[in-house]
Amino acid sequence: MVVVIVLEVMVVVLMMFVAILVMLVVVLVVMVLVMVVVMIVVRMVVGMVVVVVEVVW
Repeated sequence: MVVVIVLEVMVVVLMMFVAILVMLVVVLVVMVLVMVVVMIVVRMVVGMVVVVVEVVW
């Protein structure tokens, strides 16, 4: 019986570790995507500003 309990605890701990790892991976992917989107938006805004400045000048 003790062996079964130990196995169950090990399985639960492993599942928790897997869940934490998955969450970390998801967070990292989201952060990378947000950084890429921000870079694209910044480039678009800078391009628009440059065009507007050229037209105004």
